[in-house]
Amino acid sequence: MTLAPADAKQGPLVGLFVTCLVDLFRPSIGFAAIKLLEAGGARVEVPLTQTCCGQPTYNSGDRADAVLLARRVIDLFEGFDYVVAPSGSCAGMVRLHYPELLAADPDYAKRAEAMAGKCFELTSFLVTVLRVAKVEASFSGDVTYHDSCSCLRELGVASAPRRLLASVEGLNLVELADREVCCGFGGAFSVKYPDISSAILEAKLSAILATGAKTVLAADLGCLMQIAGGLAREGSSVQARHVAEVLSGMTEAPAIAAPLRAG
Repeated sequence: MTLAPADAKQGPLVGLFVTCLVDLFRPSIGFAAIKLLEAGGARVEVPLTQTCCGQPTYNSGDRADAVLLARRVIDLFEGFDYVVAPSGSCAGMVRLHYPELLAADPDYAKRAEAMAGKCFELTSFLVTVLRVAKVEASFSGDVTYHDSCSCLRELGVASAPRRLLASVEGLNLVELADREVCCGFGGAFSVKYPDISSAILEAKLSAILATGAKTVLAADLGCLMQIAGGLAREGSSVQARHVAEVLSGMTEAPAIAAPLRAG
């Protein structure tokens, strides 16, 4: 992704933490995030040398490499007023786990605490910090929304995306049964325990299909890739999209896991 210019005469300076999955698999989410943040009055920059937040290594027990990655993120982003990620899992890593991971580091302990205090998941930041009450977007039809475990359990983010979706013209939100239940992704969990992951996913897919919605939204691309893959394997026509794409009105690209359009 390229650097978004910042206008010094406008609002708070936000460093966009793109995330590995967005950068590699769905860059349109990053551009949707920039559009939403700038529409909310923020100045946005995307550090071009950013890397992983360290969550995969941390969850795998490789604390040494997780520490190295955490220090790098702090070095790159501590000059911003806020750090925003279109992902509850990466924002949760920075907010909750960096302070513990670097608590004994004399050079980074206080810096990790400061970073944690200014790092937000995208929809939460739009609603609670920028005070965005509505978005200028339209999307026709019924949609349903999956709460990622990281957003819901680590960050307590549930109302923010729904408040913003309520302002999208033509959109009708149909809630999932057992909406707080995991999709079965869990990063390396889905690789280490594929049978359990698949069983959890099947229950989630059944709940999605039961809503009758034509689109399922979420704020974490990992969950969306898990869900979209399952829908595709079942031959379902239900589309999976990141909530930022709908909120920004940037839904021209094919849905996640959908065939690319010719030309």
